[in-house]
Amino acid sequence: MARRVAVVLFNLGGPDKPESVRPFLRNLFRDPAIIGAPGPIREVLACLISMVRTREAKENYAKMGGGSPIVSETEKQASALTARLKEYMSGDDFKCFIAMRYWHPFIEEAVEAVKNYNPDEIVLLPLYPQFSTTTTGSSIKSWKNAGGDEARMICCYPEEIDFITAHAKLIEMKWLESGKPVNTRVLYSAHGLPETIIEKGDGYQWQVERTVAAVNARLPEHLQNHQICYQSRVGPLKWIGPSTEEAIERACAEGRTILLTPVAFVSEHIETLVELDEEYAELAEKQGAKGYHRVPALGDHPDFIAGLARLTLRALSGETGLKPPQGAPICPEKFGRCPCLEAGMIASG
Repeated sequence: MARRVAVVLFNLGGPDKPESVRPFLRNLFRDPAIIGAPGPIREVLACLISMVRTREAKENYAKMGGGSPIVSETEKQASALTARLKEYMSGDDFKCFIAMRYWHPFIEEAVEAVKNYNPDEIVLLPLYPQFSTTTTGSSIKSWKNAGGDEARMICCYPEEIDFITAHAKLIEMKWLESGKPVNTRVLYSAHGLPETIIEKGDGYQWQVERTVAAVNARLPEHLQNHQICYQSRVGPLKWIGPSTEEAIERACAEGRTILLTPVAFVSEHIETLVELDEEYAELAEKQGAKGYHRVPALGDHPDFIAGLARLTLRALSGETGLKPPQGAPICPEKFGRCPCLEAGMIASG
């Protein structure tokens, strides 16, 4: 019998117009997964931070037409994923729903839309390949708080083979398009986190390293010189490093051509289109880089979409609940904020 399957795509979200920038930032910084201060203090901090950062953020979003392209980018991914799922499982009815954490369409809106669809199965699919309490963890909690029905929850996929293949292909393609530069260093840039979050048992940095190791292993020798770095650092806390700025400066000092790829972002948005394409490109030029070339985000790359489809179909087998990559937690025990470890699952290996 054909099943009605709802696939919910989690992502950060972004303001759709200039007037949305400040409330978007306030929603972001009032999330206890982002700022762990007590409620009243967190609310005050969220108001202050959003007020201070609104002007600069509006200027950056203006470069993209006034708002973020992340919803339209996610809609393309949803359309491609729906088509691939129907190709793989033609007897079932699949429908993708977009659930953004900090701006429309909010997770609460997705919960209502899914209920109206009345599916037989629900798969929660984060567009965050590497798990963090600040991203996937926050989204899963929001789904439950909004009254979302019981679902099959994909927690992460840092080494999913099609995801890795897509990254490797895009890196090689950009190298070819850039004229096959010699002495290249591939910089894998991921969104940073305060060190305190990692110290509390968040496995994000470890999973980023697993992704990079898997991608690097797929690349030819002339593209294996690489470094992992972290961008978007804000505030006074110490963040995981090295920063992308530091990695660019080092590569320039060593006479390298820079090939920079966003390893934890799967969609083009402000961190890629402004931070990577403009701010870091300007830094590289000032530092005398031999060349600076940015690999595009995965978007609706066929291999990436195939990987998402396979993750979805695997999640539909067995019982509902958490669905780790190989059927068991992959994170070492020291990363106790892993939702699978928290749920008492036994780690693989």
